[in-house]
This record gives sequence, structure tokens and C-alpha cells, in this order.
Amino acid sequence: MIIYGDIQSGNCYKISLLCSLLNIDHTWVHIDILAGETGTSEFLAKNPNGKIPLLELPDGRYIAESNAILNYLASSSPLLPSEDFELAKVQQWQFFEQYSHEPYIAVARFISKYLGLPQDRQAEYESKKIGGHKALSVMEAQLENTPYLVGGHITTADISLYGYTHVAYEGGFDLSKYPAIQSWIEKIASNPKYVGMT
Repeated sequence: MIIYGDIQSGNCYKISLLCSLLNIDHTWVHIDILAGETGTSEFLAKNPNGKIPLLELPDGRYIAESNAILNYLASSSPLLPSEDFELAKVQQWQFFEQYSHEPYIAVARFISKYLGLPQDRQAEYESKKIGGHKALSVMEAQLENTPYLVGGHITTADISLYGYTHVAYEGGFDLSKYPAIQSWIEKIASNPKYVGMT
């Protein structure tokens, strides 16, 4: 299978991390967002939404959206619960990641890391702080009670949120205020099959 992505993007990195944890053989094709490579006719034929990551299966079918890719690849593995309630809780955290976490933490990081914090984006960058800290506080409250977001072992919910949380400092978020999150980050990074953003 082929994964199209930018390893410095949290949404793409989490696919790389999952593949490492599950020993999934794949080919990684780097896509340069800033160079407009997601807007080419060749790429849009694969994903009309023009976004990465994108998974190409050996039979030529495609799956877009990072959390959909995660759950597809983790199907029938310990990283994706089969019990209905636990599966729903994983999906609950993944929706939280896309609607309440990523729009703040990932966007602040993009403005700072990718764009170099230009003056005309400064106000937008600062405006992301309230929502980002709210999301981190929700995670902190859960991780004070459970080692991982859905109980006692790692799931795709953790991988979804790890992608941007572990580099939240690059968007100006001080994680020292969140000891449970810091402990969770350390647990994930200590996995023998862990791979970082490279």
C-alpha cells in the first residue's frame, strides 16, 4: 500500500506511527503542501478534496481522512476495540480531535512552524490559544483517571490525539501545565515500536 503525506503534519504522522506499531509494510510518498502538490490534477484524481494523508490500497482504491485511515488499518488489531461501547468511545475522541483540538492546536502550529508566524496571521495565532487549552484540559481530566484515553491500553484514539498534542509546544502551548498529558506522551513514546516525526 502507498501512503501520501508529509511526516511533519500531525495528521500524516499518526498514520506513520500506527504503521510502525502494527508492523504494516507500506511505501511513503512525500507530498509538499506548500508547493501545491495536493492541488495537482494527478493528486486530485486520487483525492478530490485535495488533502493528505491519503491511503492507496494495492487494488487501487483510496481512503482519505486520517482517522478513517487509522481505523481501517487498525481493524482486527488490539488498537481498535471490537466492543460497541469502547469503539464508540474511540470514535468520540477522534471526532473531538478533529473538531475541538486540531482546529486550534494544529492551526497554531501551522502558522508558527510552516508559515514562520507572519505578522498578518499573528491575531489568528493568538486566537487559537483559548480553544487549544480547553481541548488540552479535557484530555488532562480524562488522563488523570485512565492511563490512556479509552481505558488501560493504547487505541487509535490515543494515536489520533498524540499526533498534534506531542508537538503542541511548536504552536505555543506550554504542556508543563498538563502533567497527565506529559505522562501519557512519555508512555506512548516508550513503546519499543515507536517512531517519531522524521
